[in-house]
Amino acid sequence: MIPEDKHKEPASVQTEQDGGAELKHEAAHGKHKPVKISEQELEKLKAQVAENWDKYLRTAADLENYRKRVAREKEELARYTSERVVSALLPVLDNLDRALTAAETHTGDTAALMDGLKQIHAQFRRTLEQFGLQEIITNPGHPFDPNVHEAVSHVESAEHPEGAVLEQVQRGYKLADRLLRPARVVVSKGSPAAPDQDEQE
Repeated sequence: MIPEDKHKEPASVQTEQDGGAELKHEAAHGKHKPVKISEQELEKLKAQVAENWDKYLRTAADLENYRKRVAREKEELARYTSERVVSALLPVLDNLDRALTAAETHTGDTAALMDGLKQIHAQFRRTLEQFGLQEIITNPGHPFDPNVHEAVSHVESAEHPEGAVLEQVQRGYKLADRLLRPARVVVSKGSPAAPDQDEQE
């Protein structure tokens, strides 16, 4: 009696003499059912699978690129719109600053006027800040920074070293992380030079 071979080959595609192929696969109950397809049909199916996979990859890549482009365009549009709004409103803010300064030095009864101007000024500033406006804080003694400051003049000073800000002439602002307008400042030239002894004599 010939012993049964326990190491049988798994189901595979077998080529027949007529050029066909027999594909054996395991059914739900563990039984093998033959499915006959020709080699030509098998190659055609493989090519169709490869083509469909390539189309899927291309479609997925196009969709991702489209999403990135739309997000970038929306961000640029929002930034450009905010910049236009803030730039147009800055002169109004400058005028309010000047009005407050003038009202503070007025000798008449301007308490009510001052209170109203201050409220308008605060409301207007809050509105600009909602669009991303940030004031560049510049006080006397701060070092001059060409990235955010614009020097309108240089003056000798015995109190502040060379390169320090003496006075802010006009406030500077940023829109988010972008410089919208530098702060215009007066910069110290340092202490006045001591007169030569010969000149004193």
